[in-house]
Amino acid sequence: MTTTGDEHARALTGPWWWERWRSAVLDGALALVSAVECAAEGIPFAREAGVPVSLGIVFGLVAGAVLVLRRKWPVAVVLVSIAITPAEMGFLMGVVGLYTLAACELPRRVIGALAGMSLLGTAVVTFVRVRQDMARGDLTLGDWFVPFAAVTTALGLTAPPVLLGLYVGARRRLMESLRERADSLERELQLLAERAEERAEWARNEERTRIAREMHDVVAHRVSLMVVHAAALQAVARKDPEKAVRNAALVGDMGRQALTELREMLGVLRAGEDAGRRAAVVSLAAVGEAAAEAASRAAEEAGAGEGPCLSELGELIGQSAAAGMVVDLSVEGEVRSYAAEIEQTAFRVVQEALTNVHKHAAGAKTHVRLAHRVSEIAMQVENEPPPEPASASAAGLPSGGNGLVGMRERVVALGGVFVSGPTDAGGFRVSAVIPAA
Repeated sequence: MTTTGDEHARALTGPWWWERWRSAVLDGALALVSAVECAAEGIPFAREAGVPVSLGIVFGLVAGAVLVLRRKWPVAVVLVSIAITPAEMGFLMGVVGLYTLAACELPRRVIGALAGMSLLGTAVVTFVRVRQDMARGDLTLGDWFVPFAAVTTALGLTAPPVLLGLYVGARRRLMESLRERADSLERELQLLAERAEERAEWARNEERTRIAREMHDVVAHRVSLMVVHAAALQAVARKDPEKAVRNAALVGDMGRQALTELREMLGVLRAGEDAGRRAAVVSLAAVGEAAAEAASRAAEEAGAGEGPCLSELGELIGQSAAAGMVVDLSVEGEVRSYAAEIEQTAFRVVQEALTNVHKHAAGAKTHVRLAHRVSEIAMQVENEPPPEPASASAAGLPSGGNGLVGMRERVVALGGVFVSGPTDAGGFRVSAVIPAA
């Protein structure tokens, strides 16, 4: 993990302008050594200049101590080192100052100008000092040695610290860039994980809604027919035993079918729970990709399972007719097959509409119309007013109020149109149009 942002700000524990205590201790030690060096070099300078030695020592101490400011004001440190070059003092301060100047984030022209001034100043002072030594006879080499010594000394005291500082500065900037990129990637990963969690939650909610809608359509229809047959069984049990036996068999068949479909749904739910446990151990790097497929996977699973189709519509209407409902089915257009999701939605709309007739208008004649058009399929379920006002609740069927909502959600999800409402004759009509593509 990298240390930036708030953690990097907390890492700045040094005094004043230093980031860390060890940096402050290092600069303090360098400044102390530089001050001692300049003080020692200030003694011969004071004698040559004809000033008190104590003044030269104090001057050297003050000038050398400027090195403590190298991280805060590197330009000032280099300028001071250049200024005291004629006094032949501050070599450590000059080297360290040039290194710090080259390593910091200053324009290259500023670094080049100050390095050139230091190079020129060192070359001039060395040239004059070597020439004086040769004039006094301390050196007996040829005249070629004077410029050679000046150039090599100037380059030796200027080029290495500048080059090393440029390298360290470039490396530091590269590390900061990599750290920022790592932090940016970490933030993007965190954001991706949050978005993935949101999409996964959305997918789970969509799947819950789909399963609730499917269970409502299946269970409500089967149980409604069971209740209607049970009521009929109770009414004819003593008068017509044979019809009572047939109704009892129908109730048993409806119950078994309802249980079978419930088991299939519960199996899908358990499989989804196992997949969720396996997904919980996926690493953070795979969260984005895994959750990006969560929404589509839910839809794929919804369409992958076996569901009812329009070919089973005759059986559905036969079950309602067996429960005592008068149902009239008419089909228009050329019968053809559609996508599984379209056929399942159309079937569920008709099924839920018939269930509502059982609940709210028992005994009413019902008309089911199915139209196969060029680019769409249309269905309509319309019931006439019930023969007796009290018959709507004779079977005692409860209503949760979710049937019409579920039908609308199914149709709209496929880009269709859903309309429902009472008719002028006192009945109720449910209409839906679903695109064929």
